[in-house]
Amino acid sequence: MNRTVEITRKTKETNITVKLNLDGGAVNICTGIGFFDHMLTALGVHGGFGLEVNAKGDLYVDGHHTSEDVGIVLGQAFAKALGDKSGIIRYGSAFIPMDESLGFCSLDISARPFLVFNAEFTNERVGEFDTCLTEEFMRAFAFNAGITLHLRVEYGANDHHKIEALFKALAYALKAATRPNTDGAAVSTKGTL
Repeated sequence: MNRTVEITRKTKETNITVKLNLDGGAVNICTGIGFFDHMLTALGVHGGFGLEVNAKGDLYVDGHHTSEDVGIVLGQAFAKALGDKSGIIRYGSAFIPMDESLGFCSLDISARPFLVFNAEFTNERVGEFDTCLTEEFMRAFAFNAGITLHLRVEYGANDHHKIEALFKALAYALKAATRPNTDGAAVSTKGTL
């Protein structure tokens, strides 16, 4: 099964190419937003995915369009790489500590997109990344990937650590959920997702 895709999406606000290999490979990220690059790199490395993201966006406005549109394209890449979603474990959950912070993710690759996001940030920004864009990215990703996604910061003080814990929890939950199952069938009482 080939679980490798490449998707390009160009709008008046952004031009984004994502290459994704669910079974591993190089991780190279360039969005023009340093902290966001750091988070996407963590997602690829800790998820065990080959992930290349090249994004050019209207950063003179702010990082919103770039962050959200990367979520859209990355979600589309996951949806395409997973095909009809048969043959995968489907569910994944992870708690990830990051120093004083603890992040939690639980997800279902269900073709029923939903986001529950429960995290509060103290600062407006981490580096050049607006902390509020964490939720925008996650929503765009979940809805375009067809994933029911629950994310929560259990506790923490440092916004860098809280956001990184969420991205790493997402990575480990995705790693578990996208693993091939034993019989190759869709994990569903309906027989299909």
